[in-house]
Amino acid sequence: MNMHFEGSSNVTLLFDFWDVRGPAGMVLSVFVVLLLTVIYELLKVWKVTIGKQKRSSITHSSAPVSFSPEASCFAPVMKCQEGSSSLTNSPSEISLAPTENTATTADTTAAAKKSWLLHCLQTSIHILQVTLGYMLMLCVMSYNVWIFLGVIMGSVLGYFLAFPLLNHI
Repeated sequence: MNMHFEGSSNVTLLFDFWDVRGPAGMVLSVFVVLLLTVIYELLKVWKVTIGKQKRSSITHSSAPVSFSPEASCFAPVMKCQEGSSSLTNSPSEISLAPTENTATTADTTAAAKKSWLLHCLQTSIHILQVTLGYMLMLCVMSYNVWIFLGVIMGSVLGYFLAFPLLNHI
């Protein structure tokens, strides 16, 4: 195996069955490697998008717990006493009474389940991204100039196509 770049059209990529012999096979192989690199860049953007969705679902599901529905309970004792009994309407008694929370346990459970599913999807995308990244690295390690240029051009094309999508999401 050569340890320097060469420009021949004869190379074996990744597996024994991907044995390139001739210019037509090299053009097809460069196109496949370019396409795999574009997919790699799209996976990076998709993983970031899933992370943003996961963060937004976590922040929307965690509502603060409220023990008092009225702001008047924080007023002085004299202003809050409107009923017949001064003890039942005092700020200390009203603020201790629990009120209904807007986020029910079903909503919290559904949000936690969605967050878990998004995390599993993000992990799967990460596995695909790492696997594809190592495969592309091994393609570059074939030390073929054309395959190397295919990976570089695929990265440029993938970045050009994928990263503007982050602003639209």
